[in-house]
Amino acid sequence: MLSRAGLNRTASEVRWIMPVAALAPDLDVAALKAGSLTYFQIHRGLTHALVMAPVMAALAVALVWLILRRRLRWGPAYLAALIGVASHLALDWTNIYGTRFYLPFSGKWIGLGILNVVDAWIWMVLLLAVAAPFLARLVNSEMGARSNAARGYAIFALSFILVYAFTCWVLHGRAVSVVESRIYEGDVPVRVAVVPNPVNPLRWTGVVETRGFFMVHRVDLLDEFDPTAGRLYYKPEPSPALEAAARIPEFQQYANFSPFLLWRVFPGLVEGAETRVEAMDLRFGTPEQPRFVMSALLGANLAPLRTTFSYGRPRN
Repeated sequence: MLSRAGLNRTASEVRWIMPVAALAPDLDVAALKAGSLTYFQIHRGLTHALVMAPVMAALAVALVWLILRRRLRWGPAYLAALIGVASHLALDWTNIYGTRFYLPFSGKWIGLGILNVVDAWIWMVLLLAVAAPFLARLVNSEMGARSNAARGYAIFALSFILVYAFTCWVLHGRAVSVVESRIYEGDVPVRVAVVPNPVNPLRWTGVVETRGFFMVHRVDLLDEFDPTAGRLYYKPEPSPALEAAARIPEFQQYANFSPFLLWRVFPGLVEGAETRVEAMDLRFGTPEQPRFVMSALLGANLAPLRTTFSYGRPRN
């Protein structure tokens, strides 16, 4: 869409370079071959860092040059590639997953949390902007007229995304204030998060942490919010097993990714292991529907035997 909106006028190859550049940071998807734990550790890491953006852009231009095998206008091509990479980083920044902009200097995760990782409205508008010019050309070819609708639809789609993202930012702030301003089971929140819905920007999932428990709520900005209606999950008592798991590097990385971890301890459930410890990110799942779960099997001396990560229901 950025290319169609006018950047393709700077050089004919831009229409190929920008999509490649916009996908380039997700080269880290290759880590999936090494398993979900490795993928989690690498995903949205160095390839998504600001210092690597010029490198990702250069790789995109080089790849297109190798495929097309023709002279490029390197200045406009590289600038377009930088914009393509920046569009990827910007969209990752808007969602709840976040990204690590400041690697290798800092591994802090940064995200606005205003858009779902897969947002139905953005997909719908982008698909419309792809399909509409084709249909317009089809109709106009039957009538013998010419159509230049692609640029107009692209500008419309990009404008919609900007307005929609700003609207979600406002609604996100409203949802946070609703959740923050309540008392839960006689206790005040230590921190809260609201997770966007993939379809309805007026509905959010609220995650509340107090000193002794978490609560997960449905937050509908058109309805009255009931702080007693959420699902309650108590934090476990301190134990040597929890302390041992918290020292495992993978769990430390996970705690850096999510401040809303529900820890659980399951003694003696797996043959050959004394204890299984899990940490679940409540922004993405609950014990009833587990997602984003880091698990460790601990031996009799609480030494880690195996550490795994699952995007769905963990395996024993």
